[in-house]
Amino acid sequence: MHTLLLMVGKTDDPRMVSLMENYIKRINRYHRLDIQIIPEIKNKGKMSEKIQKQKEGELILEELKKEDWVILLDEKGKSFDSIGFSQYINLKRSIALRRMVFVIGGPYGFSESLYARGQEKIALSSMTFSHQMIRLFFLEQLYRANSILKNEPYHHK
Repeated sequence: MHTLLLMVGKTDDPRMVSLMENYIKRINRYHRLDIQIIPEIKNKGKMSEKIQKQKEGELILEELKKEDWVILLDEKGKSFDSIGFSQYINLKRSIALRRMVFVIGGPYGFSESLYARGQEKIALSSMTFSHQMIRLFFLEQLYRANSILKNEPYHHK
């Protein structure tokens, strides 16, 4: 299974980039993971939140393929513990999806058109985190899910 993580805007902090690269390298030992950054909207300070979400949504939708299984990382999504998330990943692999696409939106969330396109929503926490931090947290959980599925000692019960 091929997994894609789509994110709006680049990661600013080089320490965060280094940590993310570490998890990406680890995850790629299990399955292919690609990262794609959707550029931030220019002159967004002059736009309403709704227009900004709409423009970001259009850019994200352009990157999706018809057969993609799209999961939005959204605070109103389904919550999992780490073992539950690993079971979710395993289930998606078993139904032979061509590409699973996880999407981290911009600071205001997702457009209505992107909500309509997504098949599922997953919440990493009921707490609010910066979009910079969510990237790292998601990658760590994806790595943890793979290590659980391989019965490796990374995750402790």
